[in-house]
Amino acid sequence: QVQLVESGGGLVQPGGSLRLSCEASGRTLSTYVMGWFRQAPGKEREFVAAISWGGRSTDYADSVKGRFTISRDNAKNTVYLQLNSLKPEDTAVYYCAPLSDWGSRSALNYWGKGTLVTVSS
Repeated sequence: QVQLVESGGGLVQPGGSLRLSCEASGRTLSTYVMGWFRQAPGKEREFVAAISWGGRSTDYADSVKGRFTISRDNAKNTVYLQLNSLKPEDTAVYYCAPLSDWGSRSALNYWGKGTLVTVSS
């Protein structure tokens, strides 16, 4: 079983940047396709980005493409999400999770507590 701890969220002005981290324990992350998801107030959780096992391939939701970058360091058992050019509509709790397979955009049922990103002036 995988335990996930997200960090790095906070309050940022529109146009600003943040770097989120997701540290895993209990199992090595290199065996999983990893993804980031987010849930805005009053909305369902949605897919944001995914990265393949070795990190060579990435996948992004259209709403964040060109602004967010997912990466991973398997030696540190950590996945990252760099958020640039943030918009108020990016405000949400961000979660990382292992995916069922590459291309599925569907998370396995392992969730941390998430980290809150608030974009506001």
